[in-house]
Amino acid sequence: MAQATAPTGLILKASPYSVEETETRFKKILESKGLSLFATVDHAENASGAGLELRPTRVVIFGNPKVGTPLMQCQQTMAIDLPQKVLIWEDEQGDVQLAYNDPQYLGGRHRLNGCGVETLKTVSGALNNLTNAAIAP
Repeated sequence: MAQATAPTGLILKASPYSVEETETRFKKILESKGLSLFATVDHAENASGAGLELRPTRVVIFGNPKVGTPLMQCQQTMAIDLPQKVLIWEDEQGDVQLAYNDPQYLGGRHRLNGCGVETLKTVSGALNNLTNAAIAP
């Protein structure tokens, strides 16, 4: 369920698992669906390497060129927001959160003006299903 306090254009969900477990579960789901996993960025590890502290914060970068490319054909600026990303982090209260860009918001941000409407609906449903599966009990 999206939280009312989500920053503009983000969909937030609470995870009952640790950051590590949420990430592992999410990656297994991506693999089972045949999606490409491009990279994982561990911001906390990078901060530590710079002598700084940050609660666990990871970004999983993934996608499917057959889905993303048509959106970039509508408007090449979509490439700045693709491939898809899911942020998984531990908040100030020690709770784990998961967030991703709302595809409908991105459609407006890049002024798709009706181009890619069905693709955006498909991506919205897929992201909802993938993230719900990762945080399911």
